[in-house]
Amino acid sequence: MARETPAGDLRLANLTRRFGALSAVDDLSLTVGQGSFFALLGASGCGKTTTLRMIAGLEEPTSGRVLLGDRDITALRPYRRPVNTVFQSYALFPHLSVFENVAFGLRRRGIRPVDGEVTRMLSLVQLDGYGSRRPAQLSGGEQQRVALARALVNRPQVLLLDEPLGALDLTLRRRMQVELKRIQTEVGVTFVHVTHDQEEAITMADTVAVMNAGRIEQQGAPADIYEFPATAFVANFLGQSNLLAGEAAGVSGGDVVVTAQGARFSVPVGRARAERGPVQLGVRPEKLRLVGSADQVPQGHQHVTGVVTDASYLGVSTQYLLRTGWGAELSVFVANSGTSTPVPVGSTAAACWDPRHAFLLSASS
Repeated sequence: MARETPAGDLRLANLTRRFGALSAVDDLSLTVGQGSFFALLGASGCGKTTTLRMIAGLEEPTSGRVLLGDRDITALRPYRRPVNTVFQSYALFPHLSVFENVAFGLRRRGIRPVDGEVTRMLSLVQLDGYGSRRPAQLSGGEQQRVALARALVNRPQVLLLDEPLGALDLTLRRRMQVELKRIQTEVGVTFVHVTHDQEEAITMADTVAVMNAGRIEQQGAPADIYEFPATAFVANFLGQSNLLAGEAAGVSGGDVVVTAQGARFSVPVGRARAERGPVQLGVRPEKLRLVGSADQVPQGHQHVTGVVTDASYLGVSTQYLLRTGWGAELSVFVANSGTSTPVPVGSTAAACWDPRHAFLLSASS
């Protein structure tokens, strides 16, 4: 399905929405590239749904603008915007067939005939032959596809997805993640996907914006944000991170030198967001290895020692908790590949890592 006219980038310029003294969205500016799959990721109450509703025209900004290409659509009524929304509840008409649900928008706009366009949409979402069924006869995943087809048949320039997979079970949700990405790639429409699910965001999106307290904490490619978070919030919201409080003493030979709990560590300059002062040294749990003692730490690796306090079997990996001498607890993921020996709870061990896999944050973040 091709767009009739180029949409241009979706731009939010200094967008703010206040409810009394509370700023649900606080001076937010971002650009969503035309034809991209963009995810707005954040916890409940962070302002992501309010942002989506302002793009859709369902919520009026206190200040700021919503632009699509060179066109300011801030003051346009929802039905005047080249934007459609798919909600978590799907909002299908129960008394209409699947065919008529998809055809609804076309008929409302006076478009005739609708058969060819509806049939193409049902084929796109892999629901060929489902046209005569009612929503109650469909599974949750099938209803989600109908809602998607109903939105896309109107040829929106931007499709907004508000937690569209939240009502599905885990297996179906993962399958639909792949399907949504396939559909977005095929139609080329700009998708803006609001979710609190980090796996959804990094699985589907070209670009992820992590939102906290009405502001964007970090925006970029999923791998870039995960591997090099900008703040402690991002480090712990997008996955898990072990953060050690320390003091950075400046650069030496391409590394930032850090002292933490009486030990000396280093982080490559390119992995550091601060070079002096109070810092947090971060390592993802899957980047750590557990060995029996400091003598077994590979050359060039850094480590901390402690006592294993817990071991949780997670299927693809086992999560160990290592309590250090100063009371902090580190999380270590060990892949269940069949090549490693389980580490007993209560045993002494060392968690080690390659400095190239660590990152350094300013303590103020």
